[in-house]
Amino acid sequence: MLKFVGVGSISEAESLVGCELQIPTSQRAELEAGAAYVSDLVGCTVLDRERELGAVTDVRFGAGEAPLLVVQGVQEYEIPFAEAYLAELDIFRKRIKLRLPDGLLEVNAPLTDEEKQQQRK
Repeated sequence: MLKFVGVGSISEAESLVGCELQIPTSQRAELEAGAAYVSDLVGCTVLDRERELGAVTDVRFGAGEAPLLVVQGVQEYEIPFAEAYLAELDIFRKRIKLRLPDGLLEVNAPLTDEEKQQQRK
């Protein structure tokens, strides 16, 4: 539970539902190795081994145990930000290096024209 200056009751706090809480970078808690703030992930270049996939444009929660990195490159990918796939996280250089299992990027790939036609049948 949080207490905000100027908010004296639960009914006053209800007006804040859905708002985003932001903390200045200088006041953020130090995180353990391998952890990152969402705001630090957005804008990072993502690589699968040495292959550049694109940049993180968003981070989505709720689709599973690991948050999803939304990566925009030649196409858009949704990639689980899971420790099992993380090879290197360099927030200073804005780079996330992953070791993704074969086929993971194809899971959410857009359908080809041929695949769309097959689905219509």
